[in-house]
Amino acid sequence: MNVKQRTIKAPVSISGVGLHTGQNVTMTFNPAPEKHGYKFRRVDLPGQPVIDADCDNVTDTSRGTTLTQNGASVSTVEHVLAALVGLEIDNVLIDMDAQETPIMDGSSIQFITAIEETGTVEQDADREYYHIPYNIHYSEPDRKVDMVAMPLDDDYRFTCMVDYNSQVLGSQHATISSLKEFKKEIASSRTFCFLHELEMLVKHDLIKGGDLNNAIVVVDKDVDQEELSHLAKLFNRKDINVAPQGILNNIELRHQNEPARHKLLDMIGDLALVGVPLKGHIMAARPGHAANVAFAKKIKALIKKERSRKHVKVYDPNMKPVYDTVQIMEILPHRPPLLLVDKILELTKTHVVGLKAVTMNEPFFVGHFPGAPVMPGVLQIEAMAQTGGILVLNTVPDPENWLTLFLKIENARFKDKVLPGDTLIFRCDLIAPIRRGIAQMKGIGMVGEKIVVEAELMAQIVKYK
Repeated sequence: MNVKQRTIKAPVSISGVGLHTGQNVTMTFNPAPEKHGYKFRRVDLPGQPVIDADCDNVTDTSRGTTLTQNGASVSTVEHVLAALVGLEIDNVLIDMDAQETPIMDGSSIQFITAIEETGTVEQDADREYYHIPYNIHYSEPDRKVDMVAMPLDDDYRFTCMVDYNSQVLGSQHATISSLKEFKKEIASSRTFCFLHELEMLVKHDLIKGGDLNNAIVVVDKDVDQEELSHLAKLFNRKDINVAPQGILNNIELRHQNEPARHKLLDMIGDLALVGVPLKGHIMAARPGHAANVAFAKKIKALIKKERSRKHVKVYDPNMKPVYDTVQIMEILPHRPPLLLVDKILELTKTHVVGLKAVTMNEPFFVGHFPGAPVMPGVLQIEAMAQTGGILVLNTVPDPENWLTLFLKIENARFKDKVLPGDTLIFRCDLIAPIRRGIAQMKGIGMVGEKIVVEAELMAQIVKYK
């Protein structure tokens, strides 16, 4: 049974201060269309730049996860993203009028509450899960970090273990067997730090928004009354003491293993940066933001690789063409020896498939490695562009009166040799709608099932008659 994508019913706002910047910030969750994903918008900056929640946009993981794109940044995004994943919401645009998300109580629960007040709505498109296909490992031996994603067809499960060599925390683990448990078991677990870290952060002016209500402070050393009095004064409290559990008595633990549960929360938020909902079991020992993001990048790279393979369709070179060579010459102004497309096999409004039969009779083989003939890469790109030109010229009623001109070639890669006797099949797909005769296309060239060339092309049609 297919699961539909979901967004929220109406905008909902939540305000607070950033933990590290101390800036007041209002964050507004907005409904978003299908296949939009999670995006942040800095409404306080000129042009209101949008930042995709994508692991490739991560620029800092030192005290939380920071994303940067289009000249703008948003920081400490993990608790917000964890709430959205935990509620199984697919598409949201998050407006912010400052750089850092509000820390609230240091957990995700207040984001959950705000979103639940407005409710969610089902959309038409199916949710496209990525099922972990086999064990995917990530480790950092120097930090004793170990992470693995394992196949699990029917759910998204997490197990997290932390061990800080601390007598107070000891070794803790937390687990959920389904995202349906997130709200009750994980969402309210707050961030934590050690007392020596707190002192360092204060010294470096890094927790301007901290008020001891939004973090568990673990006392990992002997501390005298003078130091406690100093901390109390710093955070505007009458007095602070050490509770029997070895934490500052500013707050009570919500769970005995709250630190481990919060690390699990962080992991869910950071792995949202993969960009697609996952099915699998994630197990992690001693995770942190840097490791989470590196692991997300590894999973994303695997998804990208698999999707590029799935995109490859093997075409029958003997199928009845949409256009044969004579018909192609009625559309394209090219002529032998620079007509490099023999047939058009498929043609829609968004993609085109063309065929080039490579023979030893090609004129370029006379001078291009005649003793070991290889089709020049630039001519492969030219053949790809001519195939794409058919797609663009299909948008005008009189294609014979137009020329297709290159504007840009990017990310061209040649993956294997093209030899005499090969049948080279090109597929060009629009990356964006054609506007003012300008087309952006992703092209691939295949010999059988193997991709031998790929590139991103931008071309424009201009009238010449």
